[in-house]
Amino acid sequence: MSKRLRSSEVCADCSVHAPLWASVNRGVLICDECCSVHRSLGRHISQVRHLKHTSWPATLLQMVQTLYNNGANSIWEHSLLDPTSLLSGKRKANPQDRLHPNKAEFIRAKYQMLAFVHRLPCRDDDSVTAKDLSKQLHSSVRTGNLETCLRLLSLGAQANYFHCEKGNTPLHVAAKAGQILQAELLAVYGADPGTPDSSGKTPIDFARQGGHNDLADRLVEVQHELTDRLAFYLCGRKPDHRNGEHFIIPQMADSSLDLSELAKSAKKKLQSLTNHLFEELAMDVYDEVDRRETDAVWLATQNHSTLVTETTVVPFLPVNPEYSSTRNQGRQKLARFNAHEFATLVIDILSDAKRRQQGNGTSGSKEHVELILKSISNQHSNESQDNDQPDYDSVASDEDTESESMSSKANRKKSMDSDLSDGSITNQEFMDVKNALVASETKIQQLMKVNNNLSDELRTMQKKLLGKDDK
Repeated sequence: MSKRLRSSEVCADCSVHAPLWASVNRGVLICDECCSVHRSLGRHISQVRHLKHTSWPATLLQMVQTLYNNGANSIWEHSLLDPTSLLSGKRKANPQDRLHPNKAEFIRAKYQMLAFVHRLPCRDDDSVTAKDLSKQLHSSVRTGNLETCLRLLSLGAQANYFHCEKGNTPLHVAAKAGQILQAELLAVYGADPGTPDSSGKTPIDFARQGGHNDLADRLVEVQHELTDRLAFYLCGRKPDHRNGEHFIIPQMADSSLDLSELAKSAKKKLQSLTNHLFEELAMDVYDEVDRRETDAVWLATQNHSTLVTETTVVPFLPVNPEYSSTRNQGRQKLARFNAHEFATLVIDILSDAKRRQQGNGTSGSKEHVELILKSISNQHSNESQDNDQPDYDSVASDEDTESESMSSKANRKKSMDSDLSDGSITNQEFMDVKNALVASETKIQQLMKVNNNLSDELRTMQKKLLGKDDK
């Protein structure tokens, strides 16, 4: 961001100056404290990225900057700003407010409940309203007016809406018009670059035909975002899509050893999933990768002269009410995997994603997802576990997260090898990534230790104060 803009930037939720985080799907910038609440809501509500310490596609960052500069925050605070609204007198959070409950309650109302978003007049059939909004979105994406499209999406317009009369989706229209920032916004809201129009052409095809090669290349990246993110998490590099390399599949350092029966069983069950269930599992693992990476950035960027409490930590994936309880249980169990176990699961998903893209997908039952998670989490353990699974809101705890953090350094050191089955990296590249990982995890351990020491000091001071009061 430019220096001119940086000097005037404020948190969208409490107006603190110089916010360092962004909510990508909301198009706003937020401070550290407010970001801790955003993260606890889950990615289905707010997708957060650090402005400096997270890797950004250039056009995605530009999309967020454009929305912020053009007042995207007014979409989420419409009724607070409208003098005719009954809610216009309600006060938003300010820098002096306590994080809990003041800021947290305001942020949940603003983004989770959408309490301040402009409401359309009620209609008998909500599907008609959504269809009308989606048609407006279809027309609007040919222009550069991002905030109009975000407003339509906030009201219920569908990013993947197929216009029967036009025979295409909003992303086809944006690609044909060369509107790369509109394409970024649509992709954030779930638009699929591989969707064919009525003649069988994808948005990528339209971008190429229009000479918008940068847009076409970016859409290819979006199409492979899930597997690219998983590969980058393990080995620090992404496939070279321009040269036809679409998958990087790292190998475990102990891959020469015979797989255990549990590992073989887990791999078989993974391969037997339907494409739909496999996609769900892969998306959940993607969310867990995002949680782990964001946690690492979060802990590394906090000012630890102040106490870092459990309220700023997201120990496992927040519940998504749109998912079944079984799926939410499986998602939260992912936090229990240590680095080696989680890397095994990620590699298996990458391998099977490549196989399925080549047309070798098979069918299976939904119960297999749970069995896969259990098999992989047990394959490096000699302890037997009960078949009964705990309820999802007691799946992970702060103690589990801390023990996972304590063991992650040793486990991750032996979990990756520089030998890749689809492409290669140099020994120097591998060592750079490996050293960065070790340094990051060492930093996390130091921060956790500081936090524990501060907690002990706080408890000691509280006991002394209580003792004085008794006297």
